[in-house]
Amino acid sequence: MAEKLNMGARILWAPSLYLFSCSRVQSMSLKDQLMQDMKTAMKSKQVDRLGTIRQLRSAIKNKEIELRQDLDDDGIISVISTAVKQRREAAQMYSDNERPELATKEEAEMTVLQEYLPAQLSEEDVRKVVTEVIAELGATSMKDMGKVMPQVMARTKGCADGKMVNQLVRELLAG
Repeated sequence: MAEKLNMGARILWAPSLYLFSCSRVQSMSLKDQLMQDMKTAMKSKQVDRLGTIRQLRSAIKNKEIELRQDLDDDGIISVISTAVKQRREAAQMYSDNERPELATKEEAEMTVLQEYLPAQLSEEDVRKVVTEVIAELGATSMKDMGKVMPQVMARTKGCADGKMVNQLVRELLAG
């Protein structure tokens, strides 16, 4: 569907800019959103938020260089998910080693990063997806986990934590 854009004296026709990813609806690409949010953080002097966004943009750029192509929103979501997982693990490690100030910093960065991820599915919703996949594949034992996991991860990409999915698949296949 195309939208009619009125740009001063001329009228342009442009494709609709709405993208769908899980339950996230956005009007611009994640790269554009990151750039806009970085400028906003600079203007409002939000040093921690600015640093986190810069780190994320750097990680995205490094991934693009590694792959030798521009990332689409799904690729960027994958990079953000990896960054969130790294922050979660670092925060846990700092908490275990009695460094609460560093753990708090990691958790704050994780909060900023999670704003760019699609809404996460609840455990109940993931359990429904796992149950559906198990029924479709006729999986009955832990030997079928290799068949079930890729299907579930494909359906919940970017919307569910892989660790939780793995735990639920094990639980439902074992019991």
